[in-house]
Amino acid sequence: MGMKAVIQRVTECQVTVGSETVGSIADGFLILLGVENGDTEKDAEKLSAKISVLRIFTDENDKMNLSLQDIDGEVLTVSNFTLSADCRKGRRPNFINAEKPDRANELYEYFCECMLKNGIKKVEKGVFGADMKVSLVNDGPVTIIIDSRELA
Repeated sequence: MGMKAVIQRVTECQVTVGSETVGSIADGFLILLGVENGDTEKDAEKLSAKISVLRIFTDENDKMNLSLQDIDGEVLTVSNFTLSADCRKGRRPNFINAEKPDRANELYEYFCECMLKNGIKKVEKGVFGADMKVSLVNDGPVTIIIDSRELA
């Protein structure tokens, strides 16, 4: 298993902690990011490079042909350890594969920096470890899951 991203194409998205909006974007991606034991900076680099050029926005012919870079899209990244859930046994998920919080936060922050380096002009974030509420309009709906270890 590797670093996981659940990508949702959105027309708007915001994340709040309590009553405070801590991040908000217009057209772009909501990225739920799961960091697992053994993930490295290389995983963050590969994943962010792929996401920044992923062609899932529609062109003038209504074909998924444009990337975040092409549309000058925005990103809201939310750390989400529950993406590491192991549900094979019992009814309660096991999160033993999730990276420890300090290291997970380092890689989450690094992933966001990589998105900026890959030409994404606006990268908003949630608050690592906080109880957040995420509201969004999923455009399509288009939702894609990518695991860094499955990338070439």
